[in-house]
Amino acid sequence: MPQGDVAVIIPARNEADRVGATVTAARGLAGVDLVVVVDDGSGDGTGDVAARAGAHVVRHSRTRGKAAALVTGVEAVAAVESGEAAPVPRHVLFLDADLGASAAAAGKLAEPVRAGTADATIAVFTDRVRKGGFGIVTSVAGAGIERATGWRPAQPLNGQRCLTRAAFAAALPLATGWGAETGMTIDLLRQGLRIVEVEVPLSHRVTGNDWHSQLHRLSQLRDVARALAARAPGIRAIRARGRVR
Repeated sequence: MPQGDVAVIIPARNEADRVGATVTAARGLAGVDLVVVVDDGSGDGTGDVAARAGAHVVRHSRTRGKAAALVTGVEAVAAVESGEAAPVPRHVLFLDADLGASAAAAGKLAEPVRAGTADATIAVFTDRVRKGGFGIVTSVAGAGIERATGWRPAQPLNGQRCLTRAAFAAALPLATGWGAETGMTIDLLRQGLRIVEVEVPLSHRVTGNDWHSQLHRLSQLRDVARALAARAPGIRAIRARGRVR
């Protein structure tokens, strides 16, 4: 059986209720022959559910955060490829663990990368459900990316992305935690790489307004602010080449 050209990487923490459906849907995407779930210190059996659904599971013994999970996922893909007879580096498609069955629509994200017309893609959800917050973190990230590059993505925090391996390498080291996507966008654009936004009918769990959700937003804001601050001084912004398709 010929090797596929896309590996799906799913960072997950305490997503046992949805990760199985997400893995099942991801395994059916065009070009995908490897789904890696990075269990980031879960306590609810997330990794076991993902393995039963057919994922290659890598576990963090403690929670290390979003950025670390992405890097671990790509390292796991490289380890699998090292054991193949004639390995060709796969593109990496990052998906959230709570997409569930809607992940079956994520193939559109990989199409521009597979065709060679983009180095990276960012999802724009067509199902724009209003979340419980006020959009502060999204606004901060979008404005910061625009100041740094001249281009403002529609959904700067969207974690659904596909990258060539070269593009992922160009984004290293990732900004820590929830700042990974913001830092990645800036770093790729400043190196002249092509980012394309792709509208996709994906949906995931809506963040609420309880205290736990508000703490999550504060963590996001902290990490995004750190990513922006680290990329602010002394670097000339370029005109970004982002577009929606």
